Amino acid sequence: MNRRPDPALAFAGVARSPVWRRWALAAGHLLRHRGEGMAILRARLAGKRVRAGQAAAALFGLDHAGLLCGPAAQGRLLRATTTTTTTTTAGAARPRETVAVLSVADLGSDPPSGADLLVLAAPGHALLPGATALLAAAFARSPAHQLAYGDALLGPETGPAMPLLRPAFDPDYARAVPYLGPVLAVRASALAAITETEGPLTDALDLTERVAERFGRGAIGHLPRLLSRSEAAADGAQDPAARAATLRRALDRRGDYAVAIRVEADGVLTLAHPLPEVPPRVSLIVPTRDRVDLLRTCIASLVACTDWPEREILICDNDSRVPETLAYFRELEAAGLARIVPCPGPFDFAGMNNRAAAQARGTVLAFVNNDVAALHPDWLERLVREALRPDVGAVGAKLLDGQGRIQHGGVLLGPGGLVTHAHRFFPGDAPGYLGGLRATRAVAAVTAACLVVEARKFAAVGGFDAGAFAVDFNDVDLCLRLGAAGYRTLFVPGAVLRHDEAASRRWTVAARARHGREVAAFHERWGPLLAQDPHYHPGFDPDLGTYARLRPDWPEAGAVDLR
Repeated sequence: MNRRPDPALAFAGVARSPVWRRWALAAGHLLRHRGEGMAILRARLAGKRVRAGQAAAALFGLDHAGLLCGPAAQGRLLRATTTTTTTTTAGAARPRETVAVLSVADLGSDPPSGADLLVLAAPGHALLPGATALLAAAFARSPAHQLAYGDALLGPETGPAMPLLRPAFDPDYARAVPYLGPVLAVRASALAAITETEGPLTDALDLTERVAERFGRGAIGHLPRLLSRSEAAADGAQDPAARAATLRRALDRRGDYAVAIRVEADGVLTLAHPLPEVPPRVSLIVPTRDRVDLLRTCIASLVACTDWPEREILICDNDSRVPETLAYFRELEAAGLARIVPCPGPFDFAGMNNRAAAQARGTVLAFVNNDVAALHPDWLERLVREALRPDVGAVGAKLLDGQGRIQHGGVLLGPGGLVTHAHRFFPGDAPGYLGGLRATRAVAAVTAACLVVEARKFAAVGGFDAGAFAVDFNDVDLCLRLGAAGYRTLFVPGAVLRHDEAASRRWTVAARARHGREVAAFHERWGPLLAQDPHYHPGFDPDLGTYARLRPDWPEAGAVDLR
């Protein structure tokens, strides 16, 4: 079979500068940004490690070097895995499941008889000691799960290795990049059920699709423990064209004939979901208070760099007073380019957007900050295609900051004790951990700096909660309430815009007090979800930038469950 590097592992092959060069660049940064350097030093001396780490990330940027494990660190991780296996099975009835190990290439043949669980390993990957016992115990505790995958080490025992820590199952993500492997475990009864009615399997993606079709998405679980190792930097993934053919068959079985599949140059599969014959009107909602310098750039990009045919622009005016701003409003209205929605009173981001949404004529709402600018004409089409899917609520774009780095790659719950932007401060062209900046995938939330949602879904959950979250967390709260109503939130990295975050915000004593109240309200409403975002592996350090460092105490000994 024709094989090529796995697009999910592109992040692990990015060349790094020599140590001396990185230190020289850091020294140059500090000389040019002495104030920021002193802030990092003061935070460090005061024992505020999280603040110091985040400030350093903002100054220097981030990469995945902090995840690399030398032989000693690898030994610690593997000992912890062995301890977990021993603890799981000691003092309790051993799992009844018998396990057979075979290659993914054997999927098309008859499975061995007598085994309850079949563990499929990709070529070049060796199971770690205790992996099969760990899987058997996890399946014994989770009878609803029919298919499971775990984590892996990529690299040699004698040199640096990269842990591959995967999120909970996401069908969109699994279709875009093969992030589930290299080890899959399936119940023999489930495999027999799907092959009896639909014939032999062709590959791992075919297995995943059929299990989800037959038993539901909840039947596929993730075991957050190391199960295998490969020394190859390139994982030898299945050819993307073959994966696309498998996916085409799966979509056709469901009647999704109109969904187009595009194989990107990096091997990622992008799905274009169909649009109605008459494209829906989209209402672009932009809140502002003066700052005409930002607003002009934003509106110009929405007009000239957006190829969606049916749209309107509503500007929420929060007591703008500068004559140049008011003249610009008149100019836009005279040209029929925008409607101005007066939103007087104290700054209330949620309330302003709700007011404009109530006056919008579009069946799709696109909330856009005044410090955002479109970079590619197809950004809105990409977002609308996803937002119109019946099971999807809010969708968000990849946002770059003024230095071209990642500002928003989806919102994660928990890091820093609250929420944060995934991959923030990574290079703007970075592939992302496990292809996370290339693949359309589910996330806990997206930022309202660029958020698209159908108007009926927005109205069904009551819009933004202006009472509890007038300025902060209203976007995350909206996504979580949409999630509670059964709608998934998607991050769509093919839609790329620039965001000069907080360029129009000014902190005051009153603003900080209000922020504190909104933090407390967010904890009260969503506190349990902050314990662990299912889209983010518990092995990452929650106190630094995302995907940049391992949690010091991971993995902990004790029972492990599928999630």
